Amino acid sequence: MNSFEGLSLSQGLNKALKKIDFKEPTPIQAQAIPLAMAGKDILGSAQTGTGKTAAFSIPLIESILTSDTSMALVLTPTRELAKQVMEVITSLLSDLNHINTACLIGGEQMTRQLKQLKKKPRIIVGTPGRINDHLDRKTLKLNQTNYVVLDETDRMLDMGFGIQIDSILKFVPKTRQTLLFSATIPKEIEKLSSKYLTNPERVSVGATNVVAPNIKHDILKINQEAKYAELLEQVNERDGSLLIFVKTKHGTDKMAKNLSKDGFKSQSLNGNLRQSKRDKVMKDFRNQKFRILVATDIAARGLDVPHIENVINYDLPQLAEDFIHRMGRTGRAGAAGSALSFISPKDLSKWNEIQVMLDPSLKGKVGRGNNKSSKNTAKSSKRARGNRSNDEGFKKPFKKTSFRKDDTRSEGFKKPFKKKTFSRNSQPKNK
Repeated sequence: MNSFEGLSLSQGLNKALKKIDFKEPTPIQAQAIPLAMAGKDILGSAQTGTGKTAAFSIPLIESILTSDTSMALVLTPTRELAKQVMEVITSLLSDLNHINTACLIGGEQMTRQLKQLKKKPRIIVGTPGRINDHLDRKTLKLNQTNYVVLDETDRMLDMGFGIQIDSILKFVPKTRQTLLFSATIPKEIEKLSSKYLTNPERVSVGATNVVAPNIKHDILKINQEAKYAELLEQVNERDGSLLIFVKTKHGTDKMAKNLSKDGFKSQSLNGNLRQSKRDKVMKDFRNQKFRILVATDIAARGLDVPHIENVINYDLPQLAEDFIHRMGRTGRAGAAGSALSFISPKDLSKWNEIQVMLDPSLKGKVGRGNNKSSKNTAKSSKRARGNRSNDEGFKKPFKKTSFRKDDTRSEGFKKPFKKKTFSRNSQPKNK
């Protein structure tokens, strides 16, 4: 399928696609849309940033247009992803304004959502918790729903939404079309999909447990106490916007404040923020009013900001699968991206898990210290130099190198750098 014109879409949807400059379907869209329009259930996977949302939104709208009463429900793990899905659907409905929608997510006032529901929306996008709240209040009825999308299902299950999804689907007719999409679909998800899907078609575009080839990923072994000074050096040398991942909500606030004090405009994004504050932070970041966003894994899924040029894993993710999603925040839609992961001594077990996820053939091999290291392909960092240490029994550290799946060297870690003072009036690149 080389164009959307061959899909026999409605006139209004074709106009909307032209308005948003959708000309040629992405691979996941080319595979999924015809199957979905044929009424098939789908178990779909693709690397993040490949057009997955449009792959289920286009046939969703076509399904709604076939009946005056049918409804569609899209479940997502996070508020941010729900909002982004709704933005795509809204853009596709630009010439079909007779179809009302509702975005039902936590952190927003019920009164606003009740107003949306009074307009009898036919497309509902939301998070499991808030959808269940409305079902319990009897303010939402799903008995006319014939199209269901479970987006980022692996993440929803990781976040403990499995029971809530089961509860929601009890209110949906058994005779329905269900699409399950995710950037990664491990075996556990394939098993669980049998609960939600009927004779699904498997759609997969590219390898899912890999870092996209357009993302240059480096790793740097470093002692914990040296990380912040190294981060300042990295931020000062890198061009463009940065997304920095840390482990805790408190950590995001602390780091954003410290970076701002050191002359780099920064904001934090975490689950403790009110929805209105989260919306403002994301709006300002998209409009490039500040350069650095410091976030927990809440930003790893679904966050689509094209100008993010760099991702830095200050802390490794708790779940190995989230490593892929973090990397996918840069290099969107085929653009070039850059990523760096700090690996401290306490991170070695997590790093081993990530390597096995990326290359299952390494299971039982990583961490033994007898792997052959891959050939260095990246220039060493300007900071990967000088005073090295054999602290904590580690060997002399290796220079920062391009990431390779079989790189399991167990060398030592950098000494802490002497903290460099940055003037508030300093002008880092593209600050």
